[in-house]
Amino acid sequence: MKNIILFDLDGTLTDPGLGITNSVIYALDKFGISVENRSELYKFIGPPLLNSFMDFYDFDEERGSQAVTYYRELYNVTGKYENEVYAGVPEMLQKLKEQGCHLLVATSKPEYLAKDILEHFSLSQYFCVIAGSDLEGERNTKGKVIDYALKQFAEQIDISIEQVKENAIMVGDRFHDMHGAKENGIASIGVLYGYGNREELEQAGADYVAVKPENVVLIIG
Repeated sequence: MKNIILFDLDGTLTDPGLGITNSVIYALDKFGISVENRSELYKFIGPPLLNSFMDFYDFDEERGSQAVTYYRELYNVTGKYENEVYAGVPEMLQKLKEQGCHLLVATSKPEYLAKDILEHFSLSQYFCVIAGSDLEGERNTKGKVIDYALKQFAEQIDISIEQVKENAIMVGDRFHDMHGAKENGIASIGVLYGYGNREELEQAGADYVAVKPENVVLIIG
């Protein structure tokens, strides 16, 4: 049984679709780009934001960074709260805690925003580590965020990072969650209630796939 469980935030604990897409629409509008179908922007949910603007709209790094700044003008004020906790998530977290699991968050979202959102939705109580990207761009991939979270936890309980990795598993809804887990040599669970699909997750190397939050408990237990 793996008892150190890392969770992605967007698309895994909460559904941030409205807030993220509103903020992307706001940012793109600054460049004269209009979006007809909001669902086209769901691909922004999960991956690092700068990469998404560069990958999906062919922005160079300078324009991508400016787009991120515009995005946060709206998201940091209202977008982060245009969000909702997935049904079954609090129950999942409570059951895992009761089973003696240590719960961590590893998200590509800036850490200060992740902490604010988790506190707002009364989820922060479940986690001993909340790790996200940094504004300096050092933790700019999911693999680096997972590494940072694992090291924080190892320091908290004073055990080696090797021992932590032996007992850790990553839970997320997109390919980069699975890739980040592989980079760190830990197992992974892909969830289907978020923004990824089974093909994406399995191709990315998910060790398990969960249809609902309750299935995560069954897989880990």
